[in-house]
Amino acid sequence: MTSPIAIRAADTRWRVLYEGHVIADSADALIYEEAGQPPVVYFPRADVSTEYLHDNGWRICDPERGDATCYTLLMDGQFAENAAWSFKAPPPDTELIRDRLAFDPRLVEVYEVSEERVNPRARRRQVDDVVRHTDTGDGHAQGERWRPNPEEFRSWQI
Repeated sequence: MTSPIAIRAADTRWRVLYEGHVIADSADALIYEEAGQPPVVYFPRADVSTEYLHDNGWRICDPERGDATCYTLLMDGQFAENAAWSFKAPPPDTELIRDRLAFDPRLVEVYEVSEERVNPRARRRQVDDVVRHTDTGDGHAQGERWRPNPEEFRSWQI
């Protein structure tokens, strides 16, 4: 009997850190959830520094996801055996993780990162905050005026 599986798009940006280096950084990660198991984050290969990953010949046969290729992570003279894996031909119900890379959180740090922390210019205002500062219809704002921020807009110019 197989466990229920769910694959969903991550709501936030995810990263992998090894020996102080960011190995993966993606706003397009997928979260693989299987009953009774911790969630696993799968990264698109384009968002991973694959030059630090080396196919070590290990294969894992998983009845839910198929055969996985395992990778050793080698950086700055340090290595983590079987730190990452990927499924080249998963079954149809897990097709979304095909060729994506997952990392072992016991060997590397896998963590969520808020967009504001990664990109300080991505500061978001709350909807009710914006509404309070809009015109009431008589030319007056409903709340205290925001301070001018011309530096933010200059950085957006192309």
